[in-house]
Amino acid sequence: MPLLATQILWINLVTDSGPALAMGVDPETEDVMARAPRRPEQRVIDGRMSGWILAMGAAMAAVTLLALDIHLPGGLVDGDAGVETARTAAFTTLVLAQLCNALNARSETASAFRGLLANRWLWAAIAFGVVTQVLVVHVPLLQAAFGTAPLSAGQWLLCLALASCVLWMDELRKLVVRARGRMRHAHGR
Repeated sequence: MPLLATQILWINLVTDSGPALAMGVDPETEDVMARAPRRPEQRVIDGRMSGWILAMGAAMAAVTLLALDIHLPGGLVDGDAGVETARTAAFTTLVLAQLCNALNARSETASAFRGLLANRWLWAAIAFGVVTQVLVVHVPLLQAAFGTAPLSAGQWLLCLALASCVLWMDELRKLVVRARGRMRHAHGR
């Protein structure tokens, strides 16, 4: 199994609770009040958003499995670590990817880097997630509880690089959405 049950519960606890609460106090990043209200019959999550949620989930799954594969011998990339280390790398990659995605979720169209430091609560939640993940990976008592093994600095950097792919993927999507919006506005549509 790529992840253990305790690791999945940890991911839900650390990456969903704090960042979600912190985003409730996020300053507005767009002209929210300038937009027309959503029609009552219009879905909150439409087909386009559903597709993007699925794409983002697939990207997170892909980088998580890639982190696992990179560390295991005999995969697409021949690694030399044991199962526990590979699983820990996959677990850590998924936690970091979820935390990166919290930055994406601040706005549907504005860059995650716009007003990046405006919400100190979100940064506190992300820092809490990272610090507690480090503890789960490196404190022996927590290693026993979560089935983790210590990661080297290089392995941590690899996990972060893989996890950041979700941030860059959404930045590219937002860039395209903004460009299309400017083109429509320029053509009067």
